[in-house]
Amino acid sequence: MGMGSVTLGSGAAAAATSDRHYNVHKAFLLCNYLLLGAASACIFLTISLRLIPSICGFFLLLLHVLTIAGAVAGCTAASSGGAWYSAHMVATVLTAIFQGSVSVLIFTRTGDFLGELKSYVREDDGAVILKLAGGLSAFMFCFEWIVLVLAFFLKYYAYKEGDGGISGSAAAGGFKRGNARVHQGGDEDLKDWPWPFQV
Repeated sequence: MGMGSVTLGSGAAAAATSDRHYNVHKAFLLCNYLLLGAASACIFLTISLRLIPSICGFFLLLLHVLTIAGAVAGCTAASSGGAWYSAHMVATVLTAIFQGSVSVLIFTRTGDFLGELKSYVREDDGAVILKLAGGLSAFMFCFEWIVLVLAFFLKYYAYKEGDGGISGSAAAGGFKRGNARVHQGGDEDLKDWPWPFQV
């Protein structure tokens, strides 16, 4: 009776962990999709200032492309883990730092930044467009740190369930394997007990 209750308690704890892992996995993917959308919008806004970008504009576009690549790597890391997870963490940290720096520059030195972009647009309109891009950069800065925290929790739950990488089928494969191990271990322990206690 005691062993049965321990097995049931372990199963309930594993199920609760798997539910949390599934919810974190969904939030992680949602944040990466939001980063994809924000970076794509920033590319559109930057190109709207000047179709063929200047050197400064080129590096700004490159930053947004790297942000998109990091978000795509995050979605891949959520399903494979391993090297993709490490690459995603490094890319996210770097792009978060640069997005934050760009946002500060846009809001503190809008005119100078607009001059470096060599915009074709009228200065007042260009400043509005640039501040929209700066707001999106600040949004991406915040969400990239949220993605880092969620990626850490995904790795933690995967490790806790005995899976070395981040499982893509968060509600299925990894969790079922963990529950099966708990149940199997309980059966093996009960075989050594006297006959009346075997269930």
